[in-house]
Amino acid sequence: MRKILFIASHRKDRAPGQRFRFEQYIPLLQSRGFHCDISFILNEHDDKIFYSQGKYFGKFFILLKGGYHRLRDVFHANRYDIIFIFREAFVARTTWFERQFRNSRAKIIYDFDDAIWHLDISDANKHFHWLKNPGKTAELISISDMVFCGNDYLRNFAIPYNQNVKVVPSTVDTDYFRKLPGPSPGSPVCIGWSGSMTTTKHFELAIPALLRIKEIYSHKVTFRVIGDPSYKYPELNLFGIPWTMENELQDISAFHIGIMPLPDDEWSKGKCGMKALLYMAMEIPAVVSPVGVNREIISDGKNGFLATTTDEWVEKLRLLIDSGDLRIRLGKSGRNTVDEKYSFHSQKEKYLQYFNEVLAL
Repeated sequence: MRKILFIASHRKDRAPGQRFRFEQYIPLLQSRGFHCDISFILNEHDDKIFYSQGKYFGKFFILLKGGYHRLRDVFHANRYDIIFIFREAFVARTTWFERQFRNSRAKIIYDFDDAIWHLDISDANKHFHWLKNPGKTAELISISDMVFCGNDYLRNFAIPYNQNVKVVPSTVDTDYFRKLPGPSPGSPVCIGWSGSMTTTKHFELAIPALLRIKEIYSHKVTFRVIGDPSYKYPELNLFGIPWTMENELQDISAFHIGIMPLPDDEWSKGKCGMKALLYMAMEIPAVVSPVGVNREIISDGKNGFLATTTDEWVEKLRLLIDSGDLRIRLGKSGRNTVDEKYSFHSQKEKYLQYFNEVLAL
């Protein structure tokens, strides 16, 4: 039996990137003769410390513990046929651990789903920015046997450093993410956003448009933010709720409309469109910024809407607020797009093929 070691930061079912990039494929790999192990650094207790303001001693201890975990992985590397590294092995400047994996008998697959060669620091960890080394992305790509990336923008960055690059879109398990009974008929139209504490700044790009929508429709609309329980915007009567895996389907199904505003910058161009894809999989019409892969996912007016300026955001949101039939039509079309191009089922055989290819190198 072939053995794969997945190297990641978070425990299983915690981080969207991990869930949609490799975790959902593990049962498939196991059913086709692979044994899969996951080595992660942040447990549930560490998670609360790492993403909190301050707590510097606790964060320093997490770094020490993470280094110990990765030393153990290096020691066991020769037990594996493939080592799959998601983004980086260690949350600091060094590439030492990845280079030791390179010296083992295992083939290396490196996977990234963001433009991580650009620096993007959350408020919680801005004092630790000196630990980051975005430049190491190119080195990790160059020492790998195969590279997975989420879209063509990321591929174009990777190709100069490694010719064996595969575009593997982030995919949705459409058996799990599906249409559920939504809000009751006649209830206010809910405009929602799902993300994390580190990406709430992107949601805020839509606030000027949402304030105008609130002014026009008053109590006929509501707003919801999932992922940052500390977030609040009283003018919209908006108070964030935490993300939990147990409640994510019910929480998102409360949306009539899902939004994904993004700045038009180099970091956002590397995004893989997961917010939009989740809304679409659940037949919730999406309004998104036409940045990066969003232009490929959304065909404006056919399976969702693209909006750049505040006026465009207001216009597209008003169309959806005013027409339940339009919401249904775009929702169904969005689901079809996900089924055909961005679902686990549409990509699973190709994903498995790549693992077999790297073993043959």
